[in-house]
Order: sequence, then C-alpha cells, then structure tokens
Amino acid sequence: MFTIDAHLDLSMNAMEWNRDLRLSIHDLREREKGQTDKPDRGQGTVNFAELRKAEAGLVVATQIARYVAPGNPLPGWQSAEQAWAQTQGQLAWYKAMEKCGEMVMITDKTGLEKHLDLWMNGEPNDTKPIGYILSLEGADSLVTLDNLHVAHAYGLRACGPAHYGPGRYANGTDATGHLNEQGKELVREMDKLKMILDATHLCDDAFWDALELFTGPVWASHNNCRALVNHNRQFSDEMIKALIERGAVIGGAFDAWMIVPDWIRGKSLPQQMDCTIEKILDHMDHICQLAGNTNHVGIGTDLDGGYGKEQSPYDLDTIADLQKIPGLLQKRGYSTTDIEKIMHGNWLRFIKNAWS
Repeated sequence: MFTIDAHLDLSMNAMEWNRDLRLSIHDLREREKGQTDKPDRGQGTVNFAELRKAEAGLVVATQIARYVAPGNPLPGWQSAEQAWAQTQGQLAWYKAMEKCGEMVMITDKTGLEKHLDLWMNGEPNDTKPIGYILSLEGADSLVTLDNLHVAHAYGLRACGPAHYGPGRYANGTDATGHLNEQGKELVREMDKLKMILDATHLCDDAFWDALELFTGPVWASHNNCRALVNHNRQFSDEMIKALIERGAVIGGAFDAWMIVPDWIRGKSLPQQMDCTIEKILDHMDHICQLAGNTNHVGIGTDLDGGYGKEQSPYDLDTIADLQKIPGLLQKRGYSTTDIEKIMHGNWLRFIKNAWS
C-alpha cells in the first residue's frame, strides 16, 4: 500500500554516517562491519531500494544541524554559520540524488499530483524517484531570518524550531522554557511564508507558545504519547488534543525508547523489551481514541535518525516492513478506509490543504 513517511534524516545518514543509500542494505551493513564510531554501525534500516519496497513514494526529508553553546554536551556546531553550511551540504546531497534519478523535490500541489500519478500508475516502483518534501529539524542553522527566506526559495516547506536541548530559537527535548523573541519572530515569519510548523521536539512551554502565535498548518512529524511512555519527548494528552483541534497529523515514531517504557538507551534490546511494531500501533490507537476518529495519525518513522535495528522494533528488519502495518491494523478491526488514511491519506489531505 502506498505509504508516506513524514520524517527521515536521509541527508544526515548519507553525509554524517557516510552511507551511499544507493547500495543494498546488505552491502551497507557489510561495509560497516567492525566500525564503532556510531552505535548503529552495521544495523542500518533505510536505503532507496527498501523505501521502494515499503512503497514509500513520498517522504518528508530533513536538513539538520545543531548549534551548541559552550558547556552544551550535545554534538553540534560552534556557530550558526557552521550549522548553516552543514545544511547546505545536505541540500547538495539531495540535489545530487535528484540528478541521478533517485529523488525528486516536491514543493507545491501541482508537483505533488504529478508525483502521485507516477506512483499510482500500476507499474513497478523499482526505478521511480522517491518524492521528498524538505523540512528543517531544529532552526539553529538559520543565522538570521534572511536564511529562512533563502531556504524557502530553494524548497524548504516545513520547519521545527527546536531539536534536543536549548536552541537559538526554541528549547527542545530535555530542556525547558518559552520561545525567546527570536523564536517568536521565526514562527511569525513562517506564518507569512505559509510554511508548515513541525511541533515535534518543542518543550512544553515552547509548544504552547508556538500554537498560540502560529495560525497556519501544524503537524508533528514523529511523536508518540506521554500516556504510554512518560517522557518530555512525548506529547501529553492535552497537547495531542490541542493538535487535533488544529487539524494536525501526528506521525508514529519507531525509535524504541519512545515506544516502550523503561528503555535504557545503549543497554536495552528490542526483543528483551518486547518492542514490536504492534506497540507503535498502541500509540497511534491512543491518539485515535482521543480524537474519536482516525484522521490525525500517520507514519513518521525517523528510522534513520541515528539508530538502527538495535533500537527499532525487533520485527522490523528494514523500512520495507512498514508494509506489515496494514495487516496489523486490520487485525485490530480498522477498516480499509481507515488503514489507507493512516498509511498515506491523512498526510495527503493535510499537505493538499496546506498548499491550496
């Protein structure tokens, strides 16, 4: 079934993990055998071939580069200018993949409809380009708001103001505090440009500030439920209900520590913690119960977001296993219509409305 994945860090995987995503998963894993610089070496789950097997013809693909102030232990760049340069290198990779036919940027409704026609024509998907909507995860790399305009001109269509920790515009996961003045200006400028606000990673105070200031379309590309895994990275029921009221879609994230409680990163193992794709559906179902319908959930795996099989559901070998979801939803009593909404329909409706 045609699938939309609303969050993939493809360029980070290619540039910082040094993975040629045109290679097979077997070859990628073989090339990384014995490497220890990243926790997921030899256990990657995403490449172009597996995306096509997943029928993931459209993804939201990120640029990401964090600024870290002195004393911030998180990995990142020492200046906004360096972070901006990193995102431009990531953009260059996307453009290179477009040139060799692997990807195509989608920036408007006309381009979206054309791409959907290609993927729905009944022909094999083996050589079809993966459509991507460009998103910025964390706004630290925007040196000034002029950079936002530059980015919008080259195709940026969504932005999440924060990532992990304190940011230049907003505080994110494991940090606290309201939007600063620069963050408020960013949100207002995104509104003027008719961009999509990604609420993912915003700390609670910044989340409520952003929703109050921003009048345009809001989504949460990859977020799960605090009621099931009690951590500030997740959304509380109150936050989920606020997103539902705004017509948002929330993408289910596949990072194990966000799926099952009591996960210890770097120590726990998926099978030991009974972390399965079914457990992600528990989060999606919780949102459906809060909404009273299936209109506000989708897929947003973040499967290549700095982890691999060691921190994914144990019944997932590659991203192609997203095609297990329709059958699992059917067993839960979800109708064909509802399953189509979750796999792609809700994201398509949201994007078309945002771009109309």
